Amino acid sequence: MTTDPFRTRDHVTDFDDKVAAYRERSAATRGRLRTVTVRTGDAAGEVLDLFFPAPDSHPAADDAARPVHLFIHGGYWRMFSKDDFSYVADTVTATGAIAAVLDYALMPSVRLSDIVGQVRRARRWIADTIAEHGGDPARVTVSGHSAGAHLATFLFSADQPDPVAGALLLGGLYDLRPLQSSFLQPLIGLTDEEVRSLSPIDHRHSPATRVRVLWGDRETPPFHEQGRAFAGHLRDQGADVVAMALADADHMSSALDLGSPDTETGRHLVGLIAGEGDRRP
Repeated sequence: MTTDPFRTRDHVTDFDDKVAAYRERSAATRGRLRTVTVRTGDAAGEVLDLFFPAPDSHPAADDAARPVHLFIHGGYWRMFSKDDFSYVADTVTATGAIAAVLDYALMPSVRLSDIVGQVRRARRWIADTIAEHGGDPARVTVSGHSAGAHLATFLFSADQPDPVAGALLLGGLYDLRPLQSSFLQPLIGLTDEEVRSLSPIDHRHSPATRVRVLWGDRETPPFHEQGRAFAGHLRDQGADVVAMALADADHMSSALDLGSPDTETGRHLVGLIAGEGDRRP
């Protein structure tokens, strides 16, 4: 077995079963919830799915706009798609919010800076257009898993004019340097410039965004280390940060739990959308 701590498949024994569960649950979600697919840019893959709460279970007051939550999938920027993570909308819509599940082009056909640009354009689309779908552009939160957590940080970096209100970062990668010596390097070829310019640990971020930095307690050491370091980095910049390991969770199960509001991960997502904020060690 490889000792590469970033090769998730080798550290999660039921990796393929978890991926199958993602897809099965996502297909069920798409069959159950009203969904609209929109383009957010001109490049291939720049689309997102909007999922809406059932009106009878979460009626909105007359003319009341709903909160909006954007989910960004992981896969080391090179695999998976929005269709594998539709199930996250189950938890989001259970709060009465609109779920936006994002797709993006994959490496190595594009570079990492291109993906960051696509994610930021999706955010801009939400700000400019979501009111037409009943959403409130002033109440937008984001979550991301693994590489998606990395991408989510660029929606509240200090250079963004309209940072999201809250962010849930799950099993994220915030310092890209170690990946250059991992199994991933021959597959996507991270350049020194990408590492220098696109490592969130080197960026300033908006203190106005409430952030939850989470990782599974059964993840490999780099995910623990990077989560703690990034949470400290945000606190040093004045952010309101919750940082913690999720009990009995690995890199894949923590993402699956996002789709169940009664799990620890799901409760964090519900709290984020509801606007709850607190400080923990």
